[in-house]
Amino acid sequence: MTDATVLALEDLPARAAAIAAAGPAVALHARNRSASGAELTAIAQRLIALARPPEAAVFVNARPDIAVATGAQGTQLSRDDLAPRDVRRAFPGWKGWIGVSVHSAAEAGAARTEGADFLVAGPVYPTASHPGQPALGLELLREVVREGLPVVAIGGVTPERCPEVREAGAWGVAAISALWHARDPASAAMDFLLAWSDPA
Repeated sequence: MTDATVLALEDLPARAAAIAAAGPAVALHARNRSASGAELTAIAQRLIALARPPEAAVFVNARPDIAVATGAQGTQLSRDDLAPRDVRRAFPGWKGWIGVSVHSAAEAGAARTEGADFLVAGPVYPTASHPGQPALGLELLREVVREGLPVVAIGGVTPERCPEVREAGAWGVAAISALWHARDPASAAMDFLLAWSDPA
């Protein structure tokens, strides 16, 4: 998942390509709420071009119209954005995934009712990207998972924490600093995948 700091990196294309090289188990998430529509479209198009060869996915944050226009595989919405069912109504031919960011079991239930395909829940652990925001913790993550939708856990997730997040029922994890600012983004992506698949 990107933010404004990530998108300002001079070597962003190289880092994006390195992360995408992990293949279909990876999605690059274009996110920058301060970007204009044209800027976010350009970001999404660049990530799609880099992700296509290894068949990684690309998601666009908060702008389903841009996700549709660029051919992205999905979009992620907040509780202040369009409801998933309204996105489906507006773009009836689009088959992309629609996720919703949630911070409680109640929000998860509302998102499910509104037609979300998946949830992004967090922050699971304290994180510098959301200073002062209380962490969900694993027990609340389990409550979100019980709503029955695939859940992507975000916030302070590291490869070392992947086993316990998976044990809590998460379908996947998302990260910003641990991937984009890693010394070797390709190795960092593989560390996450290996930790996730480790039966121990």
